Amino acid sequence: MKKIVIIGAGGHAKVITDIILKRKEKLEENIKIEGFLDDKYDKNEESEILGIPIIGSLERIRELSDDNVYFIIAIGNNKIREKIANEYDKVEYFTVIHPEAVIANGVEIEQGSVVMANTVINSCSIVGRHCIINTGSIIEHDILIDDFVHISPNVALAGEVKVGKGSWIGMGSNIIQGKSVGSDTIIGAGSVVVKDIGDNKKAFGVPCKER
Repeated sequence: MKKIVIIGAGGHAKVITDIILKRKEKLEENIKIEGFLDDKYDKNEESEILGIPIIGSLERIRELSDDNVYFIIAIGNNKIREKIANEYDKVEYFTVIHPEAVIANGVEIEQGSVVMANTVINSCSIVGRHCIINTGSIIEHDILIDDFVHISPNVALAGEVKVGKGSWIGMGSNIIQGKSVGSDTIIGAGSVVVKDIGDNKKAFGVPCKER
């Protein structure tokens, strides 16, 4: 049996928990969620999510990693995910893919990333480490998504798009074929990207413009 500990105990953690439980139910995977770690944990209070206990703060990560446990960082903030992944870089991270996601041949998804329900990732695309590919996203062919990226719900990326490390593509945004978004850039919800956007930018609108 593969044992999993979820880092974080907020709304994103609830969604990841549901995905893992769906994989157990529908794919009959031999996996078990041991519990959640969260720095808001109070050992004097009983607390659980979907019947699964919060078992401590993040300082327990190294201790638990000795027991062949896999971890998943269930925190939506890209910078916090990166900080935790860098601090605890020797542990094994679990990749969570919803059973109702469609993953084409030739797709690579690196460790610690999450692919949510009704997402489509088409041929020869690459998703880096600790990314979030959120509900209903369309990731077309030959796309490169770097580490610690968040692709929000209902985003559509046309073929050969590149998204740089740590960037966040807002809900319902579209990026046309062959364009790139730099690192640590935020694309506002509902935007249409028709030209390249650089690093460390905030951009939004139809068409999307740097602000």
